[in-house]
Amino acid sequence: MEIRHKATRIDLFSLKTVQMRAFHLTWFAFFLCFFGWFGIAPLMAVVREDLGLTKAQIGNTIIASVAITVLVRLVIGPLCDRLGPRKTYTALLVLGSIPVMCIGLANSYETFLLARLAIGAIGASFVITQYHTSVMFAPNVVGTANATTAGWGNLGGGITQMVMPLIMAAIVSLGVEQTMGWRLAMVVPGLVLLVAAWLYWNFTQDCPEGNFAELRANGTLAAGRDGLGGLHSFAVAARDVRVWALFIAYGACFGVELTLHNIAAIYFFDKFKLDLATAGMIAGLFGAMCLFARTLGGYVSDRLAAGSGLRGRVLLLFAVLFLEGLALILFSQMGALVAAVVAMMLFSIFVQMGCGATFGIVPFINRKALGAVAGIVGAGGNMGAVAAGFLFKSESLTYQQGLFYLGIGVTVASFSALAIRFSPEVAAEEKRRLEAALAERDAASRQAGAVVVAAE
Repeated sequence: MEIRHKATRIDLFSLKTVQMRAFHLTWFAFFLCFFGWFGIAPLMAVVREDLGLTKAQIGNTIIASVAITVLVRLVIGPLCDRLGPRKTYTALLVLGSIPVMCIGLANSYETFLLARLAIGAIGASFVITQYHTSVMFAPNVVGTANATTAGWGNLGGGITQMVMPLIMAAIVSLGVEQTMGWRLAMVVPGLVLLVAAWLYWNFTQDCPEGNFAELRANGTLAAGRDGLGGLHSFAVAARDVRVWALFIAYGACFGVELTLHNIAAIYFFDKFKLDLATAGMIAGLFGAMCLFARTLGGYVSDRLAAGSGLRGRVLLLFAVLFLEGLALILFSQMGALVAAVVAMMLFSIFVQMGCGATFGIVPFINRKALGAVAGIVGAGGNMGAVAAGFLFKSESLTYQQGLFYLGIGVTVASFSALAIRFSPEVAAEEKRRLEAALAERDAASRQAGAVVVAAE
């Protein structure tokens, strides 16, 4: 799929263009999805007491919250190719709000597990976020655009750690019992998901030229090769070994991020004997690194591509994943609170940079099957979280030991990035596209400068 009129610059404080409206609404919608997805995580100490959950049962709910996302991400990518990101995102936000608000009805381990499983579907919003910015922005800035929208969206995972205990505390202060407080608190993220759905439907479009349905109707955009429009693109992506290398790489960064969002608050609560609000605030610092670190990964990827081509993007991914593994091992060994917090923040920077670097590569794997590639790679993140979840449900392993083994696994997985190769023809074509985007950006800058001079 060849999309024209992509933006060659990111005008961060502008909503005038369709590209920048998509930019800001994608990260905002993803932010709220994260808020709903992990809203229950910082309240787990209370839920554990209310429902009488064991460590193994909590581990199962962690796995459930990310496992279903694997399947939904595989489906959502081809749906973006077929229906367009606007329809797909709006539908996911509306449907995802239902289990978020209804988790408060859980009265047993089984019903709570099912609710967390259903909520995990909104994690597929990441694929739509990356798809939408990939079709809106040119090669010279697409890595930065992808990383920033995803990073700012991931920030919701950190903010929810800080905010949800405060929301519950406010409800309890009105005289509500804690056992009812956590249930009522989860209505809040569900409602904001509905607000995001309304905004997305009314203020975005699928690509710079319009919506896919209208473009296909007038012949501007080709229809899918088969009746479902997505099966062929998925098959093409699934046959590419580079896609699976990125699947592993993303599992080693985003999968680890999801795992930490699920266990950080209860880890600090138990290990350092903190109260719920303090543990949530500290856990939120892990997600707070999303504010800049994922963008940094995408930005460096774009900068290296300008000088070293696609190979520069690949080497960056390997480096940050390797450093992430070492930093996680360090974090697992910290016994003092301050040292643990500092090590966690350092580790978080490499995690986020790895996520940004991964999706600095995704748009160049196969332009005609972008949704399918993004879906498979995105599913890798959740598959990594599922695998990591088994470390933290075992009664024979402490959370600290689980983090140590996870760090070793990330270090080993980093070498998968080195399996990503591009043919000389593809490298040359992408170089041409990059140079064309840079030339277009420079021409626009000169034109804007000329307008300013004429006005003076």
